[in-house]
Amino acid sequence: MDTVYQIGELESFLIALSVLFIGRIICHYVALLKKYNIPEPIVGGLVVAIIITLLKLQGIELRFSLPLQDTFMLMFFSTIGLAANYKLLMKGGAKVFVFLGIASVYIILQNGLGVILASSLGLEPLMGLFAGSITLSGGHGTGAAWSQIFAEEYHMPTLEFAMAAATFGLVMGGIIGGPVGERLIKKNQLESPFSKGKDHHKTHPDLVTYSRKEEDLVTPTTVIEILFLMLVCVVLAKFAKQIETDLAFTWLKMPDFVYALFFGVVIANTSELSGRYHVNAECVDLLGTLSLSLFLSMTLMSLRLWEIFDLALPLLIILLCQTLMLALFASYVSYRFMGRDYDAAVIAGGHCGFGLGATPTAVMNMSALVSRNGPSPQAFMVVPIVGAFFIDIVNLIVLQVYIGLLT
Repeated sequence: MDTVYQIGELESFLIALSVLFIGRIICHYVALLKKYNIPEPIVGGLVVAIIITLLKLQGIELRFSLPLQDTFMLMFFSTIGLAANYKLLMKGGAKVFVFLGIASVYIILQNGLGVILASSLGLEPLMGLFAGSITLSGGHGTGAAWSQIFAEEYHMPTLEFAMAAATFGLVMGGIIGGPVGERLIKKNQLESPFSKGKDHHKTHPDLVTYSRKEEDLVTPTTVIEILFLMLVCVVLAKFAKQIETDLAFTWLKMPDFVYALFFGVVIANTSELSGRYHVNAECVDLLGTLSLSLFLSMTLMSLRLWEIFDLALPLLIILLCQTLMLALFASYVSYRFMGRDYDAAVIAGGHCGFGLGATPTAVMNMSALVSRNGPSPQAFMVVPIVGAFFIDIVNLIVLQVYIGLLT
């Protein structure tokens, strides 16, 4: 029986910060990681997760107390909304629907590959959906929800299978996104329309880069103002989610971070149109990057990697094939149909993130790319909107069609 140690909230938060430092140091000294923009939270988080797994194998289990993990996620998505003034929305509007079409096609292919390989490897064809868009495009939450449905309606225990697949996808989505995007940028000699560097706010004060290298000129007053707006979005998002739950809107089922993004858009555009208040882009940039980094470090350090050890060989084969297919799809389809430019390359890197993991992973991939190659506001507008909201609706429809065909 394992000896369980519960790590306190303050100590857990300190370890989460340490994850970022560990990732930064390793990426700085390992040229391959630096060359292909492997995100620092992925590297640091995996190191800590491996250490925790080794302790688990010795009969020692560490459990972290991270009550602010989800809050940091909501704070980050609120900054996506706060950065989305109507001028940028008008510029990126058409690309949102183009990318939605591309991502929808991929979900169909993703489930098709999962079902075909599951059948070929002797598994129940429905299990292929759990190695498809249920977990890879849907994430842990969607995987857990569908596991409950399958247990009740089809008497199929799938929870461990789903959690292992989602964990694998989260890691691989963060690993392949940077190399895919970087390869496209270098191969096609692409450049950001805002150029490289770390002083974009001097020439483009309204630009939100989500670059860790950006030099942000902020004041305590502006930081407090933006932090206040972010927390307003977080509180309203939780309130809206609670109303959705209380009123049993089963047809809606929107993640709470979609509400945070929505309220951010409302606040940003209301203030822009009124002319009475201007949302400080540098503070949004700074606090958004900070929130994302902390959320991802907490997520990655909490991975239960030993669940992957229990993966049956057929599932591992399916997931590796899914990873290869997404890398090729993002490189040759997402990139081409999104315009074959710098923004398209960054979007392709982001597609690897939420096609295998989750929307925050997609943003992390893009953040690593823009930190090195220059801003891409369009990518940060298109990918989160599709990955955070629209793709969940498409995923639900596609899954219902596949289940209907297979049962």
